[in-house]
Amino acid sequence: MSDPVSSIRNLGPAMDAACARAGIHSADELRALGADAAYARLLAAGTRPHFIGYYVLVMGLQGRPWNDCKGKEKAELRARFDAIKAATKPAPASKLVAELDALGVRIRPEDLRPQS
Repeated sequence: MSDPVSSIRNLGPAMDAACARAGIHSADELRALGADAAYARLLAAGTRPHFIGYYVLVMGLQGRPWNDCKGKEKAELRARFDAIKAATKPAPASKLVAELDALGVRIRPEDLRPQS
């Protein structure tokens, strides 16, 4: 049996669950994908983007403590994170939202507020 995602440094049960939702079921699969492709899959599967989550994933795959990089390296990671986030279309919040999107119907948040 393969090692779970949480066998990688810095990653725990929450990352196991998020990766499973994204179709990543082992540490070997995660390593083969690499941090950027894996994080894009996590976002596409509905994980909310968060720089620290991305940063922890990158550091873990490098076998480094989660808070190990600073300065220029961290700024470069932020740029990569922003690019991944911008290029990835998140999963719809529900099947209803997906079907409305397929029809081209968009609901504005202000339309959902009760009228006074």
